[in-house]
Amino acid sequence: APGGETAVALVFRNQISAMPILSRFFGITIGMFYQDHQPPHFHVRHGADEAIVEIESGRVQGHLSPRIRQMVVRWRARHLDALRANWQQALRREPLQPIPPLE
Repeated sequence: APGGETAVALVFRNQISAMPILSRFFGITIGMFYQDHQPPHFHVRHGADEAIVEIESGRVQGHLSPRIRQMVVRWRARHLDALRANWQQALRREPLQPIPPLE
């Protein structure tokens, strides 16, 4: 992966792809694909659950338990600028920057 950041192979929509990881906390993995489709978003995985979260609106598509969803929504709100910057870097296929976990 560019920049040597950690990547994990995840299955989204029956596609297996290496996705750079932005953050991990409480068993939640958050990542972003390079040159992904609009609108700007990030991917979330917790156990067998997967979702896409729009960066600007916070809209969640997919399945996350209410507790995990609440943590992800709180994390997103704290890191909007970093998420926006990583989205722009991903579009340019530049290395993505880690984002601190929710504590």
